[in-house]
Amino acid sequence: MHQSWQPYIQQFKVFLRLEKSMSENTIEAYIHDIEKLIQFIDFKNLYLQINEVDIEFLQQYVKWVSELGMTPSSQSRLVSGIRAFYKFLMIEDLVKHNPAELLELPRLERKLPDVLNISEIEQILAAIDLTKTEGHRNKAIIETMFSCGLRVTETILLKISDIYTNENFVKVTGKGNKQRIVPIGTPALKAIDYYVTGYRNHMHIDPKSTDILFLNNKGKGLSRQMIFLMLKDNVQKAGIAKDVSPHTLRHSFATSLIEGGADLRAVQQMLGHESITTTEIYTHLDRDFLRDTLIQFHPRA
Repeated sequence: MHQSWQPYIQQFKVFLRLEKSMSENTIEAYIHDIEKLIQFIDFKNLYLQINEVDIEFLQQYVKWVSELGMTPSSQSRLVSGIRAFYKFLMIEDLVKHNPAELLELPRLERKLPDVLNISEIEQILAAIDLTKTEGHRNKAIIETMFSCGLRVTETILLKISDIYTNENFVKVTGKGNKQRIVPIGTPALKAIDYYVTGYRNHMHIDPKSTDILFLNNKGKGLSRQMIFLMLKDNVQKAGIAKDVSPHTLRHSFATSLIEGGADLRAVQQMLGHESITTTEIYTHLDRDFLRDTLIQFHPRA
């Protein structure tokens, strides 16, 4: 966090407490919103001071959190927090211009991709018929996609050799053949292990697919369409009336972490939006940071 912002944030807290008589929970929510903005400034490797933030930068920030999966209602609260902060700075004559004055609230009626909460994820998992041969595979797929925020193509390309069980990480090959290291939660690892030892190890596997993790009943890799239809079927069986696709699991992963308070840089890295060369390996400290973020904020870590 920019140390130069800290005195203004402290003054803002006092203002909210004494002059606005807000509760401590509400005050903390406002401060949390300002800290998220500062994280975004850091993420962009910028060194913006309070009076150097403009409307274009704030619009870029709101668009960014929207694309990460933050719900419209949470975006509205975020915008309200930034507006309140800059309004206070204007009142105290600490800035000459208010960049947040024209910052628009997201239209709440606009249809964004549905997001599943942890209860709904568990309903979908419970709907899977584990008596069928593909049941444990399907459970492992959903657990893995939600645990790691994977795209559907990344899921079907996932290899057994990409899973580092002892380190609780998977190596993911994303867009542009770029690789990244992503933490994976214990429920997902258990589901993968159960599927591999109890089902996959007893299959006749096509020679070209020996390292592919998720296979169809012919021992070959899955198609995108197969995962789409499998998920739709189990969502319907679970009685969830939402428009759910494999990408919904990725949105839900990001949303659960961001709204839980996770560091934006860590979520960005886990989603694979940041360019990472295929040969780069995170330092031990970076891996611990990502793992701690997942354990602290992901509901199924």
